[in-house]
Amino acid sequence: KVAMSMVHQFGRQLPRPVQVWVLDTVPGDVWCEAGDHPRDTITFARTIPMPIATRRALVDALTGAGFTTEGAQWMTTNLTPAPGAANGALTWTFDLAGIVDMYQSYEATDLWPMLETQPNGLKVDFVRAERSAFVWTAADVARMEELGARVHFLPDASHWVHIDNPDGLMEILAPSFGVFDHHA
Repeated sequence: KVAMSMVHQFGRQLPRPVQVWVLDTVPGDVWCEAGDHPRDTITFARTIPMPIATRRALVDALTGAGFTTEGAQWMTTNLTPAPGAANGALTWTFDLAGIVDMYQSYEATDLWPMLETQPNGLKVDFVRAERSAFVWTAADVARMEELGARVHFLPDASHWVHIDNPDGLMEILAPSFGVFDHHA
């Protein structure tokens, strides 16, 4: 949504042709029916005392609270050695309060107006993960396509498309790496 917001701020004309790839999110309300909702993950992460002894302890805490093993394992990539902690204890690599603010902003941001008033020279493509926790309604997908965006389906992937199916993602993205035709 950050790239879409930046494009929207330019108004009707971009300084040069722009290709925006939106990975596993929709332009408006984001909500989940299943899986690890980011809001729930963030809320629970705030209850975990830091530093934590091991990455395994984080996985155990998250899966014990009902989060998926895949999501819990991904969360361990956000750990770093805690400054001054003994025995290799770990802490978050990020400011969790800042993450809360950023995610609230993400959820509140409605970028349908950007698609409805696209500036000249813009191409927008969405990648929808097969196992996305986000709800992609048929009406939303049809609306995106009616507004000129393309929606690509990425099999064998959940929200972390670049981790779950990097080859499939590259196959979808690769055609855009060539010369950009701003008249198309």
